[in-house]
Amino acid sequence: MAKEHVDMSKPVIEMRNIVKKFGDFTANDGINLTVHKGEIHAILGENGAGKSTLMNQLYGLFKPTSGDILVNGQKIEMNNPRDAIAAGIGMVHQHFMLIQPFTVTENIVLGTEPVKGVVMDMQKARENVKALSERYGLAIDPDAKIEDISVGMQQRVEILKALYRGCEILILDEPTSSLTPQEILELIDIMHALTKDGKSIILITHKLKEIKESADYCTIIRLGRYIATVDVDKVTENDLASMMVGRQVTFKVDKPEKEPGEVVLDVKDLHALDYRGVEILKGLSLTVRRGQIVGIAGIDGNGQTELVEILTGLKKGTSGEATVNGVSVFNRTPRYGFDHGVSSIPADRQKHGLILSQSVEDNLILQNYGKEPFSRHARLNRPAIFSHATDMIGKYDIRPGGSEKRPAGTLSGGNQQKVIIAREVYNDKDLLIAVNPTRGLDVGAIEYVHRYLVEQRNKGKAILLVSFELDEIMSLSDVIDVIFDGKIVSRIPGKDADENELGLLMAGGKKQ
Repeated sequence: MAKEHVDMSKPVIEMRNIVKKFGDFTANDGINLTVHKGEIHAILGENGAGKSTLMNQLYGLFKPTSGDILVNGQKIEMNNPRDAIAAGIGMVHQHFMLIQPFTVTENIVLGTEPVKGVVMDMQKARENVKALSERYGLAIDPDAKIEDISVGMQQRVEILKALYRGCEILILDEPTSSLTPQEILELIDIMHALTKDGKSIILITHKLKEIKESADYCTIIRLGRYIATVDVDKVTENDLASMMVGRQVTFKVDKPEKEPGEVVLDVKDLHALDYRGVEILKGLSLTVRRGQIVGIAGIDGNGQTELVEILTGLKKGTSGEATVNGVSVFNRTPRYGFDHGVSSIPADRQKHGLILSQSVEDNLILQNYGKEPFSRHARLNRPAIFSHATDMIGKYDIRPGGSEKRPAGTLSGGNQQKVIIAREVYNDKDLLIAVNPTRGLDVGAIEYVHRYLVEQRNKGKAILLVSFELDEIMSLSDVIDVIFDGKIVSRIPGKDADENELGLLMAGGKKQ
């Protein structure tokens, strides 16, 4: 759906000179933002630049240290999300807030359930949800349980939840970070349908291509400060990237030719069941050699998750074999795999990559806390842990908001990812399994992560890259293995990869 003309005469949101401090740390330093009716307005900035903090103040989760918020020209005190919802503002967070065993309808109406007499009228609720879904082309089954639907569908439930509560201004925080390419296109169509109906959307994203395809205007923030607001049609992706990071960004990955060495990871005839007890891996085989990046290209749900979980000891397969340097890691524990050469950047950084309540410095030594220099005589060596954290924070440009002792859960998503990458590269294992390693990262951080993955490959490490970003797979991989229906159906040299051919193979088609 094409972008339409925006009525600039009607500002619905004005944030004036917003300052937000956490102790001595200034997250937002005098930021201004104006959003108009029927507009998609992108907020762009590096990880930790203060984008989510700014939007959390608009939604009432934080209170500004100073500055004013105006909605439809009226100054409003946002003391909590209830104030924001009453003002017509809704927010879909990067990590969804849904109750998994509940149905779509139950999640949407929770707290606002219609009643008939003294009992809940769930039939009426269902009809209201269905009508709202059809109005905006969201195509949601109101009776489906959240635990049974895709991430993309769960996101639509969150959007519906906001619309059900009368939302006129919708904040979307990194909405495409876990979506497939097709789901991203569908979300852009949904956003345009909403703005055509008069809604206004504030889009927090790192993806420059999606800003160009969907947004009317873009406000750029750098290190907590306002940089500029631009007409998206009048700037290039390179312009946006340069304003965001304050320097020229290189999108091309410099990857010298390298002859791979001996096999590190050898997977043979792997079979496994999914969470429903249905066979998901159906005889998958692959190899990864020293000095080689093997990319797995496929649509989500074809066995990538189960493959990674078996290799990292989080799940057991039903049959087959997986060895690292000739040692079996099939159906072993995560610690066994780690001790025998396996490190990983997990798909879900909050669930499997970090202990959110623990400090950044402790998360940087999770697998090594019992070894010197971090432990001596069964006691943690705090000076060594602090020194290590300081070194990693500087080397990997981690921005922990002023202190390495901050809980990891308080960092931005991108900085959480940098903590994991720093830890796993430091672990220096022969096999690195990287699953969507740049999910939710800005272009500067993506450039940084790609450079480190190639650096590890150049040092002779074997890297298995699982990513739903085809551009990432094509630019980094020496070899691309296409997965479909639980098997590797094609192996293509990275330099010969064609996006259209990969897309066909990922959908179960035959090689031309």
